[in-house]
Amino acid sequence: MSVRVELADLAQRIEEFGSVAYLVTVNSDTSPHVVSVDTGWDDRSRLAADVGKRSLSNVSERPEVSLLWPARPRGEYGLIVDGRAERYGDADDSRISVDPRSAVLHRTPRGDPESPSCVRVLERR
Repeated sequence: MSVRVELADLAQRIEEFGSVAYLVTVNSDTSPHVVSVDTGWDDRSRLAADVGKRSLSNVSERPEVSLLWPARPRGEYGLIVDGRAERYGDADDSRISVDPRSAVLHRTPRGDPESPSCVRVLERR
């Protein structure tokens, strides 16, 4: 399966979950920093979001990030996307873009235990 098809699959999954996700970055003391963001796609087939100063600083120093879409009400899976982020736009812009590197649907505790615990949406690259 080509990356193009996988990104189309990822875009479809994100559409199912909605545009709002949690962005997880890493602070300078290695603690996690989690914020809610409204995601979209940029012109390079990367996820994009407006972020605050701390998230932008974290991405500048430690670009590996995760995006999490929790399971929908009564849903069995949440969506987790890992990627590499960078500032998107000019120096005054607080927008980042995330190059998706892998994505999985992760079963919640309420999911059917007979179902797979993880379903790969985008193979790690």
